[in-house]
Amino acid sequence: MKNFNKADIQEMDQRFRARMINSIGGFKSVNLVGTVDGKGNPNLSIVSSVFHLGANPALMGFVMRPITVTRDTFLNIKETGFYTFNSITSDIFKQAHQTSARYPAEVSEFDAVDLNAVFKKEFPAPFVSESPVQIGLAFKEQIDVKLNGTVMMIGEIQEIFIPENCLLDDGFIDIEKAGSITCSGLDAYYSTRKIARLSYAKPDLNISEI
Repeated sequence: MKNFNKADIQEMDQRFRARMINSIGGFKSVNLVGTVDGKGNPNLSIVSSVFHLGANPALMGFVMRPITVTRDTFLNIKETGFYTFNSITSDIFKQAHQTSARYPAEVSEFDAVDLNAVFKKEFPAPFVSESPVQIGLAFKEQIDVKLNGTVMMIGEIQEIFIPENCLLDDGFIDIEKAGSITCSGLDAYYSTRKIARLSYAKPDLNISEI
């Protein structure tokens, strides 16, 4: 088994270190973030840092790299207050990955990668038509991480769109059935396969599959 201490990590090649630390934590949620600027121009970017913060109120967050250069997603969210999370499938993962390229602000990534923006129920930010799980959020809080300059963006869910056959009677969403994929590191994408759902853990009960 290889071992790396803090000094070893600091001395690594920058890109080698980034790939290692980005992948060591395991598989991550990967989504497309849809926004518009104040003039209604759409923007789309891929993020692999979406996480659940609570169900009441229904909060989700994601982490942005330091705002040391222009980041259209960040600027659009701060300007309009709304954005969307859109799941990625094996049919569109290459297009989704391409949105990480630095296009000029006036270029819509939707057009550049041939994905379709769709506006629903007068929600201000665009959803990705090709995504099976679509979430509309209102921006609520920004947390600046002083340790490395990253920014945590927290939003409250306003709208959810999912295929009817993916919502189970107990509220569980079967994202495998929806076709959602996951990722590791900066550039590796994986399909998923459920092993099992397990019963609620209690000290005096054996775990069972549900």
